[in-house]
Amino acid sequence: MLTILFFLSSGIFLGWSLGANDAANVFGTAVASRMIKFKTAAIICSIFVIIGAVAGGAGAASTLGKLGSINALAGAFTVALSAALTVLLMTRAMLPVSTSQSIVGGIIGWNFFAGVQTDMTVFTKIAATWVICPVLAMVFAFVLFFIAKTYVRNSKVHLFRQDSRTRLGLIVIGAFGSYSLGANNIANVMGVFVPSSPFNDLSLGGLLTISSTQQLFFIGGIAIAVGVFTYSRRIMETVGSNIFTLSPISALIVVMSASLVLFLFASKELYDILLSAGLPTIPLVPVSSSQAVVGAVIGIGLAKGGKNLHLGVVGRISIGWVLTPVISAVLTFISLYFMQNVFMNTVYQ
Repeated sequence: MLTILFFLSSGIFLGWSLGANDAANVFGTAVASRMIKFKTAAIICSIFVIIGAVAGGAGAASTLGKLGSINALAGAFTVALSAALTVLLMTRAMLPVSTSQSIVGGIIGWNFFAGVQTDMTVFTKIAATWVICPVLAMVFAFVLFFIAKTYVRNSKVHLFRQDSRTRLGLIVIGAFGSYSLGANNIANVMGVFVPSSPFNDLSLGGLLTISSTQQLFFIGGIAIAVGVFTYSRRIMETVGSNIFTLSPISALIVVMSASLVLFLFASKELYDILLSAGLPTIPLVPVSSSQAVVGAVIGIGLAKGGKNLHLGVVGRISIGWVLTPVISAVLTFISLYFMQNVFMNTVYQ
């Protein structure tokens, strides 16, 4: 059991890193605009991210598994550890980077080391979302801003009541975004362990069966929650204030836009509905909440004329997005060498 916990520790560390870097972005703009206290946001985010991970995490995880099926527990440990260290490095540099990019880079590093060919069709599909995700969030925010502006202009609601509605909206949409984040991004945290899962399906009195994958996702969800509480304020400051100063209504729009994007790429139910109707489907791919939030904040900035948009910060963040998968791939390759040849562990079969 101790051996299993040791190998899973890197996934737990990656979950903590995701909580510190990505998960709080769902509530980051609300906290930065002083509409919701950090502690309240962290509690709501933690509860719903765990629910989303266990209930809806299978879809995005299956796509990530097609990129590279890591068939040894020591190999999965090394990939997750390298990805987590990459995210931690970027977090310390105050860059809201993508955990999705980090784990994809780690899987590609494992593919190179194990001599496994990377499925370029799957990689292209995932990489395309790195562009589509922030752009889509930017479009959502841009459109929703003008809808909200029209509503506020024509509304005769008292300012105090409007403020209360905005706070309630931030909480509800933040909870929805947290669920979508858990469903979408748990694949980044524990997806690499699925092929070599050390758990067996757990039956609770014959009424409910918890699969081995759901057990992994539950552990990962708890790790994300701990990351939210312990280390997420730094990234909140970068996303919530440094790119563009947000009003409470703008913060609500950012959270809603990012949440919609995460949900679109995580919902297997929506995928099945579109498929059965013969319509184009949205790929079930783990996307970055950081990229979605940054895109939404830029959309708000453009909708307001772009005068106070800090393009230098945007450029710095973009560089981090480019470097993340490269650093993760190189670090994974080097770490796998030491794991196999120094510590004598089998990293692939």
